[in-house]
Amino acid sequence: MSKKTSSPSRATVRVPATSANLGPGFDTMGVALKIYNTVTVRRTEESVTASGMTAETTIAFFDQTGIDPFSFKADIAGQVPPARGLGSSVTVRLGLVAGLNALAGEPLDPEEVLALVVDLEGHPDNAVSAFHGGFATCTPDRFYRTEVGSSLKFVGLVPEFELETKKARAVLPKKVALADAIANLQYASLIAVAFAQKDYAKLDGLFQDRWHQPFRSPLIPCWEPVKAAAEKAGALGFYLSGAGSTLMALVHGSEAAAEAVAEKMEAAAKKAKVPANAFVTTADNAGCRITVA
Repeated sequence: MSKKTSSPSRATVRVPATSANLGPGFDTMGVALKIYNTVTVRRTEESVTASGMTAETTIAFFDQTGIDPFSFKADIAGQVPPARGLGSSVTVRLGLVAGLNALAGEPLDPEEVLALVVDLEGHPDNAVSAFHGGFATCTPDRFYRTEVGSSLKFVGLVPEFELETKKARAVLPKKVALADAIANLQYASLIAVAFAQKDYAKLDGLFQDRWHQPFRSPLIPCWEPVKAAAEKAGALGFYLSGAGSTLMALVHGSEAAAEAVAEKMEAAAKKAKVPANAFVTTADNAGCRITVA
């Protein structure tokens, strides 16, 4: 996270979208993407009533820091769609915490900012990758992070319908079989090694999951045909981004190769009568960026 300091009356925070889980890395792995939301926080004279996530984040910040609450207005804009499994909630929470922290004179150090956002999110995968950029594999209080090369393309298919995380978590089983737990650990371990070594060809076939995708995929009507289309077109792997509804394929190669996969995914969704739009992007390695004016 980088910043420029001057008069603390306005802070603008750019936060990247994130794609979490990567199949077997449930609540553990995430990658920041070159798609962004911007949160602008301004001090105001009059009180502005906050609600929902904004109110929850604001209360948590002032409770954590112990400073007297001050009036502010927050404006959120950008490209990250809500409830699509691309980390929109992290862009809001991290943007607010980092912005308020800048206006308050930085009572929290960067590690404390991240810890507060992880606590608000309830899991570290999106928060760590959005904060630091790149690929991250995490526990609640520790992580490994590495940059991701531009040769690895992320091909997302974003359905028009939303899928709230609460609903997506409600369908998950309370327990998993030992064999399923072992399988996920095996695949997730090799994904982490491939990213650490930047040997992306080794990712081929590793995005296997037995914990959440078998239970969430029925919520995405086009899951099977889009998955088949992506793999047939040459994708290294295919997974449900976060809690969904975005479907993500990985391509190691040229922009043209990634665009070809995107075209096939979009066509498969259309054939399944699921309105959706595809995009191609790469990983963001910069993470959260703050400017203060």
